[in-house]
Amino acid sequence: MIFDLFAKNIHFYPTLSSLAFAIYRSNFMVENTIPQLSGKIADDIRSGYTGGAVDMYIPESPKGVIINAYDVNSLYPSQMQSQLMPTGMPTYFNGNILKIDENAFGFFYCKITAPDDIKHPILQTRVKVNGISKTIAPIGTWEDILFYQEMYNAMKVGYTFEVLWGYTFKSENVFKDYVNFLYNLRLQYPKTDPMNFIAKLLLNSLYSRFGMDDNFDNINVIHKDYYSDFENKFIDQITEKIELDNYWIVIYRTSDILDEDQREHNVSVGIASAITAYSRIHMTQFKNNAKINLYYTDTDSIYTDSDIEDFLIDNKILGKLKLENVCEKAIFLGPKLYCLLTESGDFIHKVKGLDRDVSLELKDFQNLLLKNVFIEKMQTKWSRNLSESKIELLNQLYSIKITNNKRELIYNKNHKLISTKSYKIDSSKEINK
Repeated sequence: MIFDLFAKNIHFYPTLSSLAFAIYRSNFMVENTIPQLSGKIADDIRSGYTGGAVDMYIPESPKGVIINAYDVNSLYPSQMQSQLMPTGMPTYFNGNILKIDENAFGFFYCKITAPDDIKHPILQTRVKVNGISKTIAPIGTWEDILFYQEMYNAMKVGYTFEVLWGYTFKSENVFKDYVNFLYNLRLQYPKTDPMNFIAKLLLNSLYSRFGMDDNFDNINVIHKDYYSDFENKFIDQITEKIELDNYWIVIYRTSDILDEDQREHNVSVGIASAITAYSRIHMTQFKNNAKINLYYTDTDSIYTDSDIEDFLIDNKILGKLKLENVCEKAIFLGPKLYCLLTESGDFIHKVKGLDRDVSLELKDFQNLLLKNVFIEKMQTKWSRNLSESKIELLNQLYSIKITNNKRELIYNKNHKLISTKSYKIDSSKEINK
């Protein structure tokens, strides 16, 4: 089917993203539109490139309150279909470009100030939480590079900006035909049909390929008789070597060997960053909205006890909401850590890093609402040992507990979690708890 539709042999493409990328480039992309970005420009834009916003605001639904779980239909493809993307070669600017060109399109490095009273902060940044890098949506004042549309969107809810420098691009809608073709293909089949799933995967696998970090390490297997010659030539680039009988498995950095003009960079992080920014903007219509009481948000979903207006809901239109579950009970303990008890009696739980087959009950999540409580579960995980050429199945003890890595946790006098609030940061972008 892939060959008939797109003239591509799937055996040449080891990953879904590489196949989607090849289909797009050969069938839908106009030449000389999307720039290959590398070096300082790519590093600068990548420093502000983050994914979907995942936050827990209210940990538990009150007794008798119904929680509706909504998903957005193909969030990233919907933005790829409808929005302008950064194209052409970038131009660096210093100072506030908006004083010269109020329609400047690109990525701006800004001094950002979030309003102290905002309920659901909508701009993300990377911070150090107890020395560990985390992506959070804080209040306070800091500096970061961001897509210009996200800046204008944040101004609507009280953020202020001082533009310091950045990069401007041309703009063009470059994904509309690709998304329309695959989405129409998907609609021809029910969800239970593999064709629906194949079209969905190709839709969702393209954007991240543009944001891939292409500074790969190289790996060679070299006989010990020849290794000394290799080491003498590339001693500064070798990062690791592993003995394997009469050979060395050698890992070394090719980025240090080739000059910049010798490398081929089939990536454009500006595209990926713009798509994720547009998607976060789309989700902000449900945040800081007086009509919507949010308990939890994921990249493309919301959990609320409020009624959603009809014009926002349609099962088949890109970017609209669809009702996934109606829940009699919901407990949210943190990002990717929650449980739902649906009206039909189904118990749904998500625990990032834990095998779905591991048994958990509603009472487990209720106990975890209490301060310093944790649950340990045993699971079987794959483990590989490259130096010993082994792959093993190991029993692993997994601890489940609430973390305050994304937002501050608020407990009542009985030490039960009842709410959360935003962290406040400054220019250091460090949080020590």
